[in-house]
Amino acid sequence: MGLKGQSEQAESEPAAGKPPLRVGMVGYAFMGAAHSQGWRTVGRVFDLPHRPVLAVVAGRDGAAVRGAAARLGWADTETDWRALIARDDVDLIDICTPGDSHAEIAVAALEAGKHVLCEKPLANSVEEARAMTEAAERARARGQVAMVGFNYRRLPATALARRMVAEGRLGTLRHVRVSYLQDWLVDPEFPLTWRLRKDAAGSGALGDLGAHIVDLAQYLVGEAITGVSAVTETFVRQRPLPAGAAAGLSGVGGRGLGEVTVDDAALFTARFGSGALASFEATRFASGRKNALRIELNGSHGSLAFDLERLNELSYHDHTEPGVSAGFRRILVTEPDHPYLAAWWPPGHGLGYEHSFVHQARDLVLAIAAGTAPEPSFADGLQVQCVLAAVEESAAKNSLYTPVPV
Repeated sequence: MGLKGQSEQAESEPAAGKPPLRVGMVGYAFMGAAHSQGWRTVGRVFDLPHRPVLAVVAGRDGAAVRGAAARLGWADTETDWRALIARDDVDLIDICTPGDSHAEIAVAALEAGKHVLCEKPLANSVEEARAMTEAAERARARGQVAMVGFNYRRLPATALARRMVAEGRLGTLRHVRVSYLQDWLVDPEFPLTWRLRKDAAGSGALGDLGAHIVDLAQYLVGEAITGVSAVTETFVRQRPLPAGAAAGLSGVGGRGLGEVTVDDAALFTARFGSGALASFEATRFASGRKNALRIELNGSHGSLAFDLERLNELSYHDHTEPGVSAGFRRILVTEPDHPYLAAWWPPGHGLGYEHSFVHQARDLVLAIAAGTAPEPSFADGLQVQCVLAAVEESAAKNSLYTPVPV
């Protein structure tokens, strides 16, 4: 079936009577595939006021973007994001590109009257994030919405954790511990991709992983971080240039190596507005850890923990119970009255990583239909960017002190 046939088939499905929300996506790699899964699935699972349509996907390589469109379910393609934004058959621009292009695309899309979904981190700098937020505020007055894609908010377990904290189940929060560990850079022969270049990625593990855990911690706590103290490190400072490295990269010493200009790991402590303390760890050098995100919140009445490798569960301790029977217990987050789950499977049948993107699409469609501001907003993304910038500034100024011998 050709691309036109796919579009015609979509129009004939039961949701065809609802007004369409025509999505144009920029980028089609890892995040583009994940977002496509969300847009393809959301209208088949949730009863929505609008019918999401995978209208157009854009990418610079014509053959590659056409292949991606056929594979991911998009009806048409463009090779220039500006042409995508100019189309009158697109209502929403979904940005799944490296961070160095987020601001330009998002501001142009908002000024053209489109709704915008932008992947995290919102931008590569506070200045870019602020410009995006100001554009979103102007667009809001015209009825447009803008949302940043922190998908880990959309897991049923993390949404339930937020509900439990808001209900006071943990009492006064005192200490938050967060880590996000990966190992895909341990091999020093891994090539110098865009994620290892500050001009394209903004930062390394800090922006890639740290943005997620800063947002998730603030979301669960319900407060903003007000201060940080940090260290960062780059363990492998030169890497082999990738194939076709003529794109502005130059070798070092004639050996075909390029400079890594971002951090490999970031560690920082933080304080929330209420005075609660937190510790954060983000690294792409934890051997054996593939995508290990864990957060624990400790309060006066109890503790709560979430582990992405067990993403349908929460670990909860009620400290008000008698010590003789108290302890951590497992909450299986699959009940129909848990967040998002009424639309899915019977209790005990867990969801996966990809479902967070379905829920992200659902929440955005509902916000557009209701005319309400979605969360996390661009202002929320800017706040995360300010925390990341403070971490970088602290790390640049930090000094290690040698203990005085006893």
